[in-house]
Amino acid sequence: MSNAIKSYLGITPTIADDVFIADTAAVIGDVHIGAGSSVWYNCVIRGDGGSHIRIGERTNIQDGTIVHVNGPREDGTEHMPTYIGSDITIGHNALIHACTLEDGCFVGMSSTVLDGAVVQTGAMVAAGAVVSPGKVVKSGELWAGIPAKPLRELRESELAFWPQSVKIYCGLAQDHIKSGNDAK
Repeated sequence: MSNAIKSYLGITPTIADDVFIADTAAVIGDVHIGAGSSVWYNCVIRGDGGSHIRIGERTNIQDGTIVHVNGPREDGTEHMPTYIGSDITIGHNALIHACTLEDGCFVGMSSTVLDGAVVQTGAMVAAGAVVSPGKVVKSGELWAGIPAKPLRELRESELAFWPQSVKIYCGLAQDHIKSGNDAK
């Protein structure tokens, strides 16, 4: 096991064979990452504290992003895992915490999605936005600001770019693996 992939209390991340994980990333504990996904430089994906992280296929988690869970509390409050679907782009330096990102959404650079929030399929969180706990970013909407609120409906050109972004990052990941930059 590489330094980038770490067990926690006997639980080792489960990672598909063709996933790119940068050597400066850290993937720890109860984490599953699906085929074709990528975890870029200086990311931390930490499935500890009694909860888990599930990441789908062809999702790219870009440089500096942190993904974590909300574990059970001493008062008996239930834990909150993190679910990240397939075909998602998460921009640089995002914070994804105990929330759900449905398939085919887009999370902008330096944005934050907090506990219990949901970003639906075909929704976008703008760069620098903070999605408050429990909020639902609805399909077809762009949310922006602190706290994030609906800004406008998404344009066809924005929606059309997302599959291209996923394809570009899948290609980049394979190029990094071929170049020997994969931590696995």
